[in-house]
Amino acid sequence: MAPLLEEGIKIVEDELHQGGIDVSWSKITSELKKSLDKDTFQNWIKPIYFESRIDTSLTLSVPTRFLRDWIIKNYASVIKKAYMDQGHSIDKLAILVKENNDRIIPGTEVIYEDKDDEEDTYYDDISAPLDPKFTFDNFIVGKPNELAYAASQRVAQSEVVSFNPLFLYGGVGLGKTHLMHAVAWNIKKRNPKKNVVYLTAEKFMYQFIKALRFKNIMSFKEQFRSVDVLMIDDVQFIIGKDNTQEEFFHTFNTLIDKKRQIIISADKSPADLDGIEDRLKSRLGWGLVADIHPLTYELRLGILQAKAEHKSLTLEQEVIEFLANKITNNVREMEGALNRLAVHASIQNSKISVDLVKDVLKDLLRTNSRKITIDEIQKKVVEHYNIKLSDMHSPRRSRSIARPRQVAMYLAKSITTRSLPEIGRKFGGRDHTTVIHAIKTIEEIMVNDPNLAEDIELLTRILQTS
Repeated sequence: MAPLLEEGIKIVEDELHQGGIDVSWSKITSELKKSLDKDTFQNWIKPIYFESRIDTSLTLSVPTRFLRDWIIKNYASVIKKAYMDQGHSIDKLAILVKENNDRIIPGTEVIYEDKDDEEDTYYDDISAPLDPKFTFDNFIVGKPNELAYAASQRVAQSEVVSFNPLFLYGGVGLGKTHLMHAVAWNIKKRNPKKNVVYLTAEKFMYQFIKALRFKNIMSFKEQFRSVDVLMIDDVQFIIGKDNTQEEFFHTFNTLIDKKRQIIISADKSPADLDGIEDRLKSRLGWGLVADIHPLTYELRLGILQAKAEHKSLTLEQEVIEFLANKITNNVREMEGALNRLAVHASIQNSKISVDLVKDVLKDLLRTNSRKITIDEIQKKVVEHYNIKLSDMHSPRRSRSIARPRQVAMYLAKSITTRSLPEIGRKFGGRDHTTVIHAIKTIEEIMVNDPNLAEDIELLTRILQTS
């Protein structure tokens, strides 16, 4: 290549990668896709977003802190080597966290440092830390959670129970994790020698992939299959992760055969976990399935009173009743609201009144003021695409009708808390597999079709602000 032409190409490359487009990043990801197995690439490399490459400094971003830490620990050296193989020297590799690949979260940049000796073990302590606040003593019991509470206490207090596994399911922030931690604390107190392991399904998958990477799969199996009590939180995370499901299935069976206790949590019942193998669904439903229903007004009152007392926050009864009426989604939102009120009262040294609550929590109260329904979604979609409302329920499959219908199904899943079968019923009694297909279709098209992505963003904004 002529020196002048080579110099010109280098100048263009420098301008491109400093402007947010790295001509070599696509080559790097292509090479990594060839060298890594499918699950590893999809879970760890694909979510990485290129930020900049200036001289020998490379900056990347990812959507979560957990992903950042995992990549720094396990794949930063792989990325640096891939750059070296392409003829680029990288002395500094930084990874930061960006919300929705849009807003950089301040203070999240972590810089990778080369280690002289790479660790030769595949695992850390497999159990996640337990929250000392999550005990039975401070769990408020009411009709929506009484079965889950009673079953959890039975497991915590008995050497052997008649049901295994215990499967807890319900919406976000309703107490599933609280109960699992409470069981673990109780068992550890009763018998300190018991090997009790609590972790999320996400971390289970991370440990499994790490074991594969370090070729220590037998150590992984021995470690997980020797526990006395295994608790897996948010098992819905392994939906679509075939290899992880396979390993979890065998771990599950081994522990059941050894009469070791298993506790699982998810956002849906085993039967409604679409994307989980049928044989695993069957195993998950073997024992006791206990659902935690949305909080009643009375239970919300009790939770607010207990948490306000724990925080030494003095609230008039009318304030507690107002909060119980307005914040209905989950316990986390209630606790967040009380924390904000406590900080405001401390800074302003003012009494907390209903008017003050309305002012301090106006954004949260606005969010809780209404629930978006599938009917509303359908109406907005047909208005946007200028079709008939009856087309949402009809069997017609022409693209001009089918695409808006798929958009409405996608929005129903992303905005509402309705299950896939419920969504299908609202679209002319369609099967849940049709809904899954619609969601996947829209997700795939949005990647390459900015017009559809804009439609989705516009409709979401209209629905959430109207």
